[in-house]
Amino acid sequence: MTDTTSATVETFDVIILGAGINGAGLFRDLCLQGLKCLIVDKADFGSGTSAAPSRLIHGGIKYLETGELGLVAQSTLERNLLLRNAPHCVEALPTFIPSFSLMKGAFAALRTLFGSTTAPRSRGAVLIKIGLALYDLYGARHRVMPKHQFFFRRKALEEMPEITPRIVAGGIYYDAKISRPERLVWELVRDGLDASPGSAAMNGTTLLGQEGGVLRLQGPNGGERRVRAGIVVNAAGPWIDVVNATLGISGKLIGGTKGSHILLKHPELVKSLKGLMIYFEADDGRICLVYDFLGLALVGSTDIKADNPETVRCEEDEVDYFLASLSSLLPKLDFSRDQIVYAYSGIRPLPASDASNPGLISRDHSAPVAEPGEGRPFPVISLVGGKWTTFRGFAEEVADTILARIGRNRKTSTQMLPIGGGRGFPVDDAARRAWISERTAKSGLPAQRIEALLARYGTTADTVLAHIAQVGDTPLPHVDGYGRAEIDWIARNEMVGHLADIVLRRTTLAIEGKVTAAGLNEIADIAAAALGWDEARRAAEIAAIAEHLTAFNRVSL
Repeated sequence: MTDTTSATVETFDVIILGAGINGAGLFRDLCLQGLKCLIVDKADFGSGTSAAPSRLIHGGIKYLETGELGLVAQSTLERNLLLRNAPHCVEALPTFIPSFSLMKGAFAALRTLFGSTTAPRSRGAVLIKIGLALYDLYGARHRVMPKHQFFFRRKALEEMPEITPRIVAGGIYYDAKISRPERLVWELVRDGLDASPGSAAMNGTTLLGQEGGVLRLQGPNGGERRVRAGIVVNAAGPWIDVVNATLGISGKLIGGTKGSHILLKHPELVKSLKGLMIYFEADDGRICLVYDFLGLALVGSTDIKADNPETVRCEEDEVDYFLASLSSLLPKLDFSRDQIVYAYSGIRPLPASDASNPGLISRDHSAPVAEPGEGRPFPVISLVGGKWTTFRGFAEEVADTILARIGRNRKTSTQMLPIGGGRGFPVDDAARRAWISERTAKSGLPAQRIEALLARYGTTADTVLAHIAQVGDTPLPHVDGYGRAEIDWIARNEMVGHLADIVLRRTTLAIEGKVTAAGLNEIADIAAAALGWDEARRAAEIAAIAEHLTAFNRVSL
């Protein structure tokens, strides 16, 4: 978006500060109701906490332990809806949960239900069986997946032969995973812009402050833009308290915890998983997980109190913890640091809490309102907590609150509304084959190439294919599976501000371990031509993403 330096003040119905999953979901919902909205992010869309999840869309089976039954009910519903509305990047994930005792944890779970915040986390077979049955019950609305199965030791070892013989029992239940969460955030923003032509989105934009109801924003090129709205929403995630302070609002709403993950290039491990996630209890009682993510083994997650999202990274002791936990769970396999191709970490924007165990801090959401105050004529609604799975429901709740405050009625429900490339997506094998075959015949491209584009972009692949038809599909020698036209289309059409936006968020190149120095140069050449970068800017962009990958993702170029 072009920056302006004039004193003109543009007016919106709602301004949303922060374009993570909560902000983007709310932006789309409000735009669909006909409101004129502005969404602003100091970095890129979906670049903060929303880029650092376990990449699961799940009902939250562990919330049964903390008695958050309403959250389980909402989460399982929203999981089922996302499987329908975003089938291009959300798919079912059968999950194996092992148990290493029969009765452990039952009394601890009862204490937690009655308010204990220090209950031990051991989970015996009886407790797991009860939990899986409850989970099926809560997941019944719009059910799209099978009910759970439960086995004792012999059958469990048949299902997962690499697992430790210490196992007593195990169950298989169904949740879901999201392959491209960062792209889904962008698609929500794009859907909002398409639904409300008067709305706008700005990334790389800093909030300088507000004066008399006018927000001062500094864009990526240094120009200042002045905007106002009847309502401001603070969706800055772990930066909520900082943004509120900039708006003149004191108080502490956020008490975040850090979650780290690593990705291993370990074909033997991936093969042994057989498409399942293992959701297991580490030796210290904390929950870990491992599953196949785009051909790699994704391992997570830690849950450590932390409050500085600017410097958070996966530390050496966390890596030690992951590798030790995997070795204990799967003693027949070998694990080492050499297998790590990527690591990432983020701060969960949880509500401030004095819970002694970070894992017991509620993952539920709230939206406290700071009513207008001296020198600030607009209310500020802060989006606190929540999780990836429930973003649509959270957005709906807050949108209804906003509509009620301004005297407007809801025009459209988002409950059954497809997102981005999920519109018209071929969900069964026959429809998928037909979709690919039709485009193969029309474009002359190999079916494998069409299938890759469909996996990356959903039905938005049609727009990419139209661009390829115009400029050709020249493969990039050092960017595996990508063509020049595809990167050019992203740079020109998806509000790319930096090379990192392409490598980290509009594609999955970085997290798949496919980034090389030569590949970065090829992508930078395309971005520079599309966005008008000179040689100095091009070199700076390469240096910046290389430094980031080294410092925060354990990637050395």
